[in-house]
Amino acid sequence: MSLPAENLRELGPVSHLPTVAAPMDIVRAALATGNVEMYREAVALAKEMDAFAARKAFDNAMADAKAAIPTIRKNREVDAGEKNGRQGPKYRFEDLAEIARTIDPILGEHGLSYRFKVSSEINQPVRVTCIVSHRAGHFEETTLTSGKDDGPGRNAIQQIGSTITYLQRYTLKAALGLAASQDDDGRISERTAEPEVYTPPPGSITQEQADNIRDALEAKGASVKAFLQWAKRDRIESIPADYYDACIAAINKFQKV
Repeated sequence: MSLPAENLRELGPVSHLPTVAAPMDIVRAALATGNVEMYREAVALAKEMDAFAARKAFDNAMADAKAAIPTIRKNREVDAGEKNGRQGPKYRFEDLAEIARTIDPILGEHGLSYRFKVSSEINQPVRVTCIVSHRAGHFEETTLTSGKDDGPGRNAIQQIGSTITYLQRYTLKAALGLAASQDDDGRISERTAEPEVYTPPPGSITQEQADNIRDALEAKGASVKAFLQWAKRDRIESIPADYYDACIAAINKFQKV
C-alpha cells in the first residue's frame, strides 16, 4: 500500500520529510499533517509492515529451531494384536510427552510456542488444531480430524482421549515439519490405542522411572516381555514404586547368553 501523491505533498518538500525507519514513524508523520484519510492509510500500511516483519521473524525462528531439533527418541512400543488369526506387527514410536521433552526447550530459545484447540461434538469426528506462535505475533495453524478410537475395552471418554492424544501428536509434528516417514506406526493400516491414555495404579513408578527401566533393558539387550514375566506385570508403568530399585539391580546383573 502507498500513500496518494496528493497526501504526500501535504508533508512538504522532500528535504523536510522525517527519516522513516519504522512503521510507527510513518503513522506519526501522517498524524502530524492532520489529514485523517492519510492517517488511516498510514496505519494500514504500518500494520502490513508489522505483519510482514512478524512473518519473517516466525520463518527465521522456525528454520533455526528445526535445525536444532534432534532425532526424537522412540520411547513406546505397541503390539498391533491378532487379526484374522495372524499376529500383527509390533512398532515403536515417540509419544507426545517425549516430543515435548525434546522440542520445548529448543522452541523456547527461539521465541516459539504451541497450543492445541480441541473440538469433539456429538456424532462428529474429533478435531484438533495445533497453533504454533512466535513472540513477534505471527502464528500458523495445522488441523487434523479423526473418528473416535472405538477399540475394545474403551469407554466413551477413553475413545475421545485416545484420539485427541493421537491427533495432538500428529498436528504438532506436521506443524513443525518433523518427518513422519520415520514413524513405524505409519505403516499400520489399523491404528491401535495410544498408550498415553493408560493410567497406572496408585503407587506405581513414575514415567521417568519407566523410561529408565526401558533404557536399561535396551542397553543390556534384554527382552521387555521376559522382564515383565519376571516382574509379574503386564506393563512397565504398573510396576510398584517400591520395586524400582530391585528392578534396576536385576537388570544390571543380567547377562545375555
